[in-house]
Amino acid sequence: MPGDSDGRHMDAHVSRSTVDGRARAPPSKSYTHRAILAAGYAEGAVVRDPLDSADTRATMRAVELYGGEVTERDGDLDVAGFGGRPEVPDDVLDCANSGTTMRLTTATAALADGLTVLTGDASLRSRPHGPLLDAIGQLEGRAESTRGNGQAPLVVGGHVDGGGASIPGDVSSQFVTALLMAGAVTGEGITVDLETELKSAPYVDITVEVLEAFGVEARETDGGYRVDGGQSYDPVGGEYRVPGDFSSMSYLLAAGALAAEDGVVVDGAVPSAQGDSAIVDVVDRMGADVDWDRDAGTITVGRGDLSGVEVGVADTPDLLPTIAALGAAADGTTRITDCEHVRYKETDRVSAMAEELGKMGAVVEESRDELLVRGGETTLTGAEVDGRGDHRIVMALSVAGLVADGTTTVAGAEHVDVSFPGFFGVLYDLGADVSTSE
Repeated sequence: MPGDSDGRHMDAHVSRSTVDGRARAPPSKSYTHRAILAAGYAEGAVVRDPLDSADTRATMRAVELYGGEVTERDGDLDVAGFGGRPEVPDDVLDCANSGTTMRLTTATAALADGLTVLTGDASLRSRPHGPLLDAIGQLEGRAESTRGNGQAPLVVGGHVDGGGASIPGDVSSQFVTALLMAGAVTGEGITVDLETELKSAPYVDITVEVLEAFGVEARETDGGYRVDGGQSYDPVGGEYRVPGDFSSMSYLLAAGALAAEDGVVVDGAVPSAQGDSAIVDVVDRMGADVDWDRDAGTITVGRGDLSGVEVGVADTPDLLPTIAALGAAADGTTRITDCEHVRYKETDRVSAMAEELGKMGAVVEESRDELLVRGGETTLTGAEVDGRGDHRIVMALSVAGLVADGTTTVAGAEHVDVSFPGFFGVLYDLGADVSTSE
């Protein structure tokens, strides 16, 4: 079975394969981040079935720096929270590569009496946070980029006690999530007015769903969102269970749609507010054999004669690499629209998929806001491709490798640890011809 990276550089080697059997996607990263921080805002809570990954460990570190304590027990997290009153961290908060951690806990910092310094790796220090910093300023907190460009390192402090803030909705829904989560424990609550249409809106639905599970009410308004102040985080029974992750599941479903003659059964597919559950509809529309037993939380997907489709990813940016890989192996053209914001993820995922699939022989055209994958003109051939240090690019290219002639070598395979540790082991257990090397 392919090994783990342990921080070393790793290549994955994938050859044309068929897959079958049963697999489970990891727990949801989005839900895990929110649940860990919600438990931090609480007096305490147990987070069951969390995703253990580099990104979620960054959020655990943040909760501890703000005065909480996180203990791992039998795969669950026992969180002693800071009760809505974050302390000023006694060190810099290093968010590593986790944009979610930085954005969500930047608003936490605005509640503290002193100043918090938040930073991350080179990729994270290039991502935009300006609208969130501006919003905290509108709430009479202090929030600055040390370089004055809206990028980390950030210096943030309070003491914010609520109010109203107006922000653009087309940069990151995480700004809204951050303000809602922090706003519940302020005195006045926070109203967020959106100046432009909200991109990735289902992620705010996830936030509202998690808040509700923790006993906190947030609601949509005519022009944005509102959370009342003076609320307490307190989940029923003192615990919260994290659902399976549809972003991660997308690679298993795509593998089934491309290479499973008898079908792959994916467990942990419990319906939730995750926008990325749209992948089930995408593989179904493309012609795969799909059956979702929502009560059992299982999806069975088998290979079909796939045809190109048009898919808008305004609300589901993380699906673009998966859909592009599917499109490269389908007949006809797959058109992915509304994707400009996908350029501002861990890497420019639009260009990355266009260029790397191109190395495999795919005919791909990109424009600012669209990606065209001409599967009907494509014969996929194994090649040496670069995962761009981005977990989603690595996994999508590896799935494409299942149906390419010869062997596909994906550089930077260790980055799957961000959201799907053990991804290559899961593929191997399904029968894929896959190995890793340092």
